[in-house]
Amino acid sequence: MFNTDNRIKLKEMTVIAVFSALLCIISPFAVPIGPISITLATFGVYLSGAVLGSKRGGAAVAIYLMLGFVGLPVFSGFSGGIQKLFSATGGYLVGYITCAAITGLFADKFKKPWACPLGMIAGTAALYSFGTAWYCILTGSKLLPALSLCVLPFLAGDGIKIACASALAIKIKSRGR
Repeated sequence: MFNTDNRIKLKEMTVIAVFSALLCIISPFAVPIGPISITLATFGVYLSGAVLGSKRGGAAVAIYLMLGFVGLPVFSGFSGGIQKLFSATGGYLVGYITCAAITGLFADKFKKPWACPLGMIAGTAALYSFGTAWYCILTGSKLLPALSLCVLPFLAGDGIKIACASALAIKIKSRGR
């Protein structure tokens, strides 16, 4: 009934759906500290990219975002809706896809333990760049005030998330072989 190709596709779709669901579950819990809240969303994005790779990790994050944009309360503070995309912090949400893709590129290409945290750091740099540029454009803010409000308060927490997501991704991938 199912050939091998169909089973592989079904397995891939299932794994992508599981990671999208993980993002939907962990991302809404937030600690607000200004225009951007501290959440576990980036942890889920890092893990998706590192475990699933660039394409599938990016797809898992894109599905999560689509669910939020159609109104499901999966974003910080149990919010959702297309208006989040057009808000001053919407660029950080869209940047999640790039972050997962870059993280996955490192994991796909190098297949070494150091690739996970390095890919996550590079992905975070892209996420911060895109989100901060979006924030500056929509609010008219200058770069330094935007960085002090939207990036600096999150560096230590993202460092912890990168360390934890790297360790977990390496463990998951070692058991999957």
